[in-house]
Amino acid sequence: MITRFALFEGHVAPENVDAFRAAVKTRLLPLWTKFPGATDVSVMFGEERDEGAPEFPLILAITYPDRAAMEGALGSPYRAQSRDVTGEITEAYFDGRIHHHVTERLSVAV
Repeated sequence: MITRFALFEGHVAPENVDAFRAAVKTRLLPLWTKFPGATDVSVMFGEERDEGAPEFPLILAITYPDRAAMEGALGSPYRAQSRDVTGEITEAYFDGRIHHHVTERLSVAV
C-alpha cells in the first residue's frame, strides 16, 4: 500500500476557516472519493501545532494498493476536476503552497 499526501502548508484567515472547511467537505471530498483505485481517503484539518511549527490547515491522504493504481487516479478526469476546484478554493481562502509526498504505508492494528 502507498499513500499520497497533499500538504496544504500556509494559512487560512480565522474568519475563513469554516468556509474553507465546508468547501473542502462539499466540493472536494466527493471528487477525491471517486479517484479510481483509491482504497482510503482521509481529510485532516489542522487544529493545533507545536510552537514554531509550520501551519497545515489541511492534509489530504489517499491510499492506493500500488503505484499503478495511484498513477491511474492521477490521470483520471476526477483528479483534473479536483485540481480546478482546489484552485478556486485556495484562491478564495488559502495563502500558502501545496506539496505532495508519496509514502509506503505500514499499518499495525493495536
